[in-house]
Amino acid sequence: MANIQELLESGVHFGHLTRKWNPNMAPYIYTERNGVHIIDLYKTSAKIDEAAAALQKIANSGRKILFVATKKQAKDIVAERATNINMPYITERWPGGMLTNFVTIRKAVKKMATIDRMKLDGSFDALSKREKLQINRQRAKLEKNLGSISDMTRLPAAVFVIDVKKEHIAIAEATKLNIPIFALVDTNSDPRPVDYVIPANDDASKSIDKVLSYVTDAIAEGLSERKADKEKVATPVKEEAKEVKATTETVATQAPAKEEEAK
Repeated sequence: MANIQELLESGVHFGHLTRKWNPNMAPYIYTERNGVHIIDLYKTSAKIDEAAAALQKIANSGRKILFVATKKQAKDIVAERATNINMPYITERWPGGMLTNFVTIRKAVKKMATIDRMKLDGSFDALSKREKLQINRQRAKLEKNLGSISDMTRLPAAVFVIDVKKEHIAIAEATKLNIPIFALVDTNSDPRPVDYVIPANDDASKSIDKVLSYVTDAIAEGLSERKADKEKVATPVKEEAKEVKATTETVATQAPAKEEEAK
């Protein structure tokens, strides 16, 4: 369960100036102080727990969750935490059509893999200096924009967004494809397109990191449960295989003895 004191110490409760507020965030606002809206941390805590439970189930099912955060304060935090749980992420510019034109995006990722194979099999060395330079530049650009999603072979089961206002294109694409949206939503943003709203300060690194710590811990737990379930299924199969092998060996050793008796 998300700890209220930890959220408070991380500044999760600080919203935007009251004049910049989005009225749709009213249910999540506790009060106003010195012209700044204060978020109700009890509601934030409940929403974190709700989102964490849903994300844990998705992770347990083996599907991917795409993290999206291109703002400076969130990029490094999201990249590190998503990498730790082996989930794809976008922290550079959102590639238009990332979700709605996923087939084309996959082709670009495959192009990156093709270049890597060329370097391994030696065909890259046969190219001219100019061609090598062009391909290396292309590879670097692809890596910067798509390297973090190279393992994503199909559309994600959900997207997790930091700052829905900034990532409005990602939100629009996910909405169009009915992909569940989880997001940190500050008092200046519209929570309506978001399926799992986490009312929180989305500008301070400490706040972002604290909320993500609860979320990624839940995902890690879901992945661990999936691994444990797989091992449980595999164990009886292994035991059965051992029994079959033992029976086969017993039959094989008894066969010559029976042949001798028959003689």
